[in-house]
Amino acid sequence: MNINWYPGHMKKTKETIKKSLSMVDIVYEVIDARIPYSSRNPDIDEIIGNKPRLIIMAKKDLADEKANELWDIYFKQKGIPSINVDNLKNEGIEDIVKMSYKLTEEKIKALEKKGIKNRPIRVMIIGIPNVGKSTLINSLTKRKGAKVGNKPGVTKTNQWIKIKGNLELLDTPGILWPKFEDKDIALNLAFTGAIKDELLDLETLALELVKKLNSISPDFLTNRYNIINTKKSAYDTIMEIGKKRGCIVKGGEVDFLKTSNIILDEFRRGYLGKITLELPEIN
Repeated sequence: MNINWYPGHMKKTKETIKKSLSMVDIVYEVIDARIPYSSRNPDIDEIIGNKPRLIIMAKKDLADEKANELWDIYFKQKGIPSINVDNLKNEGIEDIVKMSYKLTEEKIKALEKKGIKNRPIRVMIIGIPNVGKSTLINSLTKRKGAKVGNKPGVTKTNQWIKIKGNLELLDTPGILWPKFEDKDIALNLAFTGAIKDELLDLETLALELVKKLNSISPDFLTNRYNIINTKKSAYDTIMEIGKKRGCIVKGGEVDFLKTSNIILDEFRRGYLGKITLELPEIN
């Protein structure tokens, strides 16, 4: 399954981010807690260089709690502070603000010595499409100023957003990279909706997702759809789910595409359980 998606605005966004870095004090790198490795753009390290950075693992409420802890340890070992955020309960928002002050403390003190007082801490938010940036911004601003959507590519241009207190945020469109060399990374991005469904073979994608979920634990599908699924192929599993859900077309055949859409949608919404698709290598 060949997966590539790199709209023209993403190249421009990458160039704009580089030019805008001098305007900010800290970078928030937002990633998906279900796929922390796959949702990190490999170009980001080169783009932001030594600029202070805070990794924000969004959608922690959809991910396995023990896996979240392992990823925190992983980033700590890498020397990068990280914070988990629950999109539903706004957990972690205050921690983000506190860590922002901590990471920029020396720079703010240096500015005060020069007579520049009460200057806002300027933050750039970056991340791949559909990773939860807009939802995070709305939580930080306590308003619904940023557009939020289930489809990637909602944010198209850079925009400054004021926050209560002493923070200013520079939002940027989500950026992917031109070519996915690793099939697993490409699939993980597609599973979670970081790539537009219109560009994908959803039936094949659902087959791959079922295989992936069963490799982690068959219970996710058996519990959600009340099926016996431990020995079945991915195809037979989807067929059985289709029958259970009444996805039947004329002639009594299972509507495979409709069933595939149901599985993908319910995984993305967290209806199958708290699932992390990849774990870190910890020393």
